[in-house]
Amino acid sequence: MNTTEVLRNFEEITEHYIQELEGFSMEQLKLQPGENEWSLGQMYQHLINAALYMQLANAERCLTPEGNDAVSAGEKTEVGAAIFEQGSFPPVRIQVPPSPQYTPQQPESKEQLVEGLSSVVRRMNEIALKLENAPLHHTVAHPRFGGLTAEKWFRLVEMHYRHHLMQKDRLKQALLLNA
Repeated sequence: MNTTEVLRNFEEITEHYIQELEGFSMEQLKLQPGENEWSLGQMYQHLINAALYMQLANAERCLTPEGNDAVSAGEKTEVGAAIFEQGSFPPVRIQVPPSPQYTPQQPESKEQLVEGLSSVVRRMNEIALKLENAPLHHTVAHPRFGGLTAEKWFRLVEMHYRHHLMQKDRLKQALLLNA
């Protein structure tokens, strides 16, 4: 997939997430199906925060490496290479133990979520324009996937949003069962 296709796909997925929000009350968005499970609202917050503060921030670091000692010529790990080869995360549920650093906050409003998703779309469009001239030897390490270039960090946003569609559907089903 080239940058234009990644961006178009990402925008379609994001529009789907925004449209889905309309069908939920704030109470439903904050409902956690289990003690250590995220609510739909927390999942939305996770997507927004991971994109803005990790994935796109690291893409930007690769694009402007001057004075940034985190940028190197590191390589992808085997797991990272496999994920980018297949163009998606494996269709398995990934659970991280709850922690203040990783567990997203509950949303304050639907508007907050829509604005967050919209700001990710804006940042994706800004970064897409810069990728053509991105240096391929500048990488920033992902904790699991190894050294990723700006273009790989950019692609990761779309893959991550697509991966969480499964979680969204599972959480929606839990809401229907509790209705």
